[in-house]
Amino acid sequence: MPGEPRPLEIHLRVNPKGSNTNMVHPVTVQTLSPVQYRREEVKHYRKWFSWLIPLFVVANIVLFVITMYVNNCPHNSVSCIASFLGRFSFQPFKENPLLGPSSLTLQKMGALDVSRVVHRHQGWRLISCMWLHAGVFHLLANMLGILVIGIRLEQEFGFVLIGLLFVISGFGGSLLSALFIQSNISVGASGALFGLLGGMLSELITNWTIYENKLAALLTLVIIIVINLAVGILPHVDNFAHIGGFLTGFLLGFVFLIRPQFGWVNQRYAPLNYSPGRAKPKFKKYQCILWVFSLVILVVGLAVGLAALLRGVDANDHCSWCHYLSCVPTSKWSCHTEPSYCVSNQLGNQLNVTCSSNGKSSTYFMQDPTSSKIQQLCTQLCS
Repeated sequence: MPGEPRPLEIHLRVNPKGSNTNMVHPVTVQTLSPVQYRREEVKHYRKWFSWLIPLFVVANIVLFVITMYVNNCPHNSVSCIASFLGRFSFQPFKENPLLGPSSLTLQKMGALDVSRVVHRHQGWRLISCMWLHAGVFHLLANMLGILVIGIRLEQEFGFVLIGLLFVISGFGGSLLSALFIQSNISVGASGALFGLLGGMLSELITNWTIYENKLAALLTLVIIIVINLAVGILPHVDNFAHIGGFLTGFLLGFVFLIRPQFGWVNQRYAPLNYSPGRAKPKFKKYQCILWVFSLVILVVGLAVGLAALLRGVDANDHCSWCHYLSCVPTSKWSCHTEPSYCVSNQLGNQLNVTCSSNGKSSTYFMQDPTSSKIQQLCTQLCS
């Protein structure tokens, strides 16, 4: 979390009877005098033990290992990388440069495939895709970010709130991705990771009054978010999942990560004979306004987006420039990421494969090739 909140253990100091004022305010343990002050631990700012985020990371790693086992590259492909790993070896770089399985395997394991969500009623893919990864590099990058950000948030707010923030943000990222990217499959926990970043930002805003060095913390966090979103304009990166996850997490942060004000905490743990001149509210007005506004926008946005997706709406038809949010074409790369389609004919042990996009054709000698092998040959032929 950006910035550091005031000490988690807060004690109360009450002015002696002879003083002119009667004030209660937090002081640190080191400044307390056993004669003059009453000590009271405040539970609202305790640290939680983080176990759910590490469990999520372990689940992602286990599922990647299972995916590679199902992929079984030596059996289903013509060539493999790191063949000494046996059935855990990786697809060729031309097919998957991230050191991972084939797209067919990812699709079988639950990748986000819009046609299957819309026409085969497989809406569960909006959730399952966030637990799958396209390769070792993809997995390591996401898991490192989730550990660094997620553990800190879980320690501050507990496993229930951060677990919900993680899953709902991942769903929001998948939903926006499905509305804009409908010709390719998508996998990864990036939407959930950006949801954690969005939650950090809204938490800083809604709990603004309890932080020190807020402007520096806000600037640092905004720079990190902008840099990560900017990386998403590269080809083969699903930036819509990043944006959707970030917006979902940002709105959820105002709802889940709101903290009571110190004035209310001090008042609640004041001595029994203390009578405040004016009762302090638990939350400030702006916190309540942001809570209501964010909850309404979030519920309406997710409901409308899901309804539009299930009706087969392509958001690109309603926003001609939005595709630039996910990829900006340059002289160095192209944003054309349409999947490869080929026509294949088997005659005896001869397999003829013709790429539909460029017209290239080639003949291979193999008996009863699997669909994964044909897809690999198609990818190489069309690239």
